[in-house]
Amino acid sequence: MNRIFTFIICCCLFTACSHKTVKVAKSKSFSKIIRSKDYEFKYKMAEQFYTEKKYSFAQQLYEDLFPYIKGTERYEEMFYKVAYCYYYQKDYANAENYFKTFTETFPGSKHAEECDYMRAYTYFKQSPVANLDQTNTTKALNMMQAFINTHPNSTRIKEATTIIDQCREKLEEKDAKSAQLYLDMGFYKAASIAYATVNENYPDSKRGDEYKWKSIQSYYKYAEVSVLEKQQERYEKVVTDCTDFSERFSDSKHLVDVSKIKNQSLEFLKKFKK
Repeated sequence: MNRIFTFIICCCLFTACSHKTVKVAKSKSFSKIIRSKDYEFKYKMAEQFYTEKKYSFAQQLYEDLFPYIKGTERYEEMFYKVAYCYYYQKDYANAENYFKTFTETFPGSKHAEECDYMRAYTYFKQSPVANLDQTNTTKALNMMQAFINTHPNSTRIKEATTIIDQCREKLEEKDAKSAQLYLDMGFYKAASIAYATVNENYPDSKRGDEYKWKSIQSYYKYAEVSVLEKQQERYEKVVTDCTDFSERFSDSKHLVDVSKIKNQSLEFLKKFKK
């Protein structure tokens, strides 16, 4: 039993050492390539690495060759491939910079439209979850819209439109969560305004009735905690908003709750008329 265990351990150690040896060998081999003064050889190796999807090696060789290739027929295609090397390595910030520079340097290229699209797409790839800062989401949305405006006949219009919709959904979710946070913290006036703003900014949202209901609910709570001399005008606003809700969202699942708040507000208003 001990002999079998020892044999297995030896095999594992041998395998690990073999992998390490291969990695070291590859590292040394690449080091020789990048130090080579044979630029044609380096170019061929860069192309080979790119074909083999070894994008880190390809990117390093391409960039090392830039000073020697610039101005030649190969420069445009090499620049294009470097942008994708960064993209495939998920280094979207550098990829964006290269796609941007490509469209500016080679505006008449067959790849210009593609790179213009990919530049916007890199921002979309950097878009975080909804509760985080949405700067990249906004940039992706604006740049995809600019792409559509600039390339109205592009075959990528459908993809760009889908991405714009996804960005808008994420921005909507972010704004809705911010409004809910105000409500949870008891900042009722701020919550009411925030939900009303979400409703205005996303008029085609499937959650429009929910935002309107949340705005009414928040303002009703705000009226409840207001000083006596301010309550009348605030309950009157609640009643007005409830009436508007009933007219706009007659099939909403929140209609019963809205009607309840409206009736309660009317009861409070009767006290002021006595």
